[in-house]
Amino acid sequence: MSLRHLRIAARGELISLIILLTNLATAHLEPVSSLTGPTHGCAYLFVVVTTWRLEQATTVTQGHGRHPWHRRPARTAPARPPPPRPSAE
Repeated sequence: MSLRHLRIAARGELISLIILLTNLATAHLEPVSSLTGPTHGCAYLFVVVTTWRLEQATTVTQGHGRHPWHRRPARTAPARPPPPRPSAE
């Protein structure tokens, strides 16, 4: 799969999302929802699979393509003990 396939699928996903949201905000016609909903779902799945199979994508990108809600925890430095307090003698 190439980056061209990903761009086409991403545009299709965006267009179908705009149609779905416009339909929801205006007339909310059942035939439009019935046609555009599955189209959007298929485009989304195609984007996920294409991102996962793309050789140029990093492992993190591929992981987010499969599970966009999963975030890797940020790396933090180990906690240092506080400096010793001077004695009040």
